[in-house]
Amino acid sequence: MQEYKVFPIAKDQIVPLAERMRKAGHALVMIHGYLNKDGQLDVSWDYAVDPAVESYHIVGEMKLPSIGEVYDTAATWPERELNEIFGVEFEGLDMSKRLFLPEDMLEEQGKGQIMVTPLSELVENMAKTKEEE
Repeated sequence: MQEYKVFPIAKDQIVPLAERMRKAGHALVMIHGYLNKDGQLDVSWDYAVDPAVESYHIVGEMKLPSIGEVYDTAATWPERELNEIFGVEFEGLDMSKRLFLPEDMLEEQGKGQIMVTPLSELVENMAKTKEEE
């Protein structure tokens, strides 16, 4: 079983960390983002550091540096997803074209507009709808 290690980092550590990981030959597994229980955005950069995956997290930041210059498409694709879904601005990231959201779904150019509803709320709404029928 692969070990999963979590580390908090500061915004200014993102690019130097990516450069060290790349130089050491460690693959970027993924860049993730989600809203934590406090409603703050938690962004993580996961690297394959055998025999573990090391996950470096930043919470509450909406403007972050891009590591596209270091990891190319492995970084730019998830950065663009996070930009479209959550509106995270990655400094230096080319957002001249959309990944998957149509232009008319956006409030402003380059600002995400997908609303995420918790499963518990969806289930509750579904139950209310069935009661009304």
